[in-house]
Amino acid sequence: MPSINVRGVEHYYEWVKEPSSSLIKPVMVFVHGWAGSARYWRSTANALLDQFDCLLYDMRGFGRSGGKPTIVQASESVVESESLQQESTAIKELTYELEEYAEDLAALLDELHLQRVYINAHSMGASVATLFFNRYPQRVERGILTCSGIFEYDEKAFAAFHKFGGYVVKFRPKWLGKIPFVDRMFMARFLHSPIPKSERQAFLQDFMEADYDAALGTIFTSVSKAQSEVMPGEFAKLTVPTLVISGEYDKIIPAEMGRQAAALNDKVEFAVIPNTAHFPMLEDAPAYLQRVREFLQIPTPELLHNS
Repeated sequence: MPSINVRGVEHYYEWVKEPSSSLIKPVMVFVHGWAGSARYWRSTANALLDQFDCLLYDMRGFGRSGGKPTIVQASESVVESESLQQESTAIKELTYELEEYAEDLAALLDELHLQRVYINAHSMGASVATLFFNRYPQRVERGILTCSGIFEYDEKAFAAFHKFGGYVVKFRPKWLGKIPFVDRMFMARFLHSPIPKSERQAFLQDFMEADYDAALGTIFTSVSKAQSEVMPGEFAKLTVPTLVISGEYDKIIPAEMGRQAAALNDKVEFAVIPNTAHFPMLEDAPAYLQRVREFLQIPTPELLHNS
């Protein structure tokens, strides 16, 4: 299993490329959402191989990535340099703030020697990507934010969400995944149109295996008063050409939230995929990919084949 050390934490990553191609292509990086992993981006990445080399990775604490820093203790006879001591201190102070995850992404690109990329991010990962776009605009060619938007702070609603979310994270017995049709029940709130059983099962597995602290910590940092105050400004100051894609019936991040975010900035386009909810890239892949290709100004494989 390929992994790379990012700010002291082992991160899973994988390349999706055309095996026989010798062409040097631009890189598209895919960022998953809360309690998910790179798994659910594979079909989208495979569909874009004619134009991109695709990089998928699991964020800290999710999927196959570690949740805690791995710090090797030096023996007493070894005196660490000042820079190493500073790095260890920084590693120990990692938090679950979305800004920290944006810095994780920057460090990952540094480790892989990637200077300028395209980014397609989903849900919580899209919030991370938005922060990244504004901190490192020179490193992003174009960005796609799938199921993203801005929300207004509601103290009672947020408190109820945090309470329910905390309960869901705590109650994850190993036998849950063995219950018939549990994957269908688990994904019901996220979907409007059906997706393959394998995709439902993979997401349930990711949720079951997510690091407790990361899963709980990001619930509080991604749905918070602070984020409701920060994100409108982040969308307003974007300089990276960005496409926000919403699912028409998304209950997690309603399409209207994406529309409001896009309206803050003329650099941001907005699109709704009909008859989909929180996973439009899986619920209607052809419609989703067509809109992505239009935004990126790249032809469909059929047009390439016929030209």
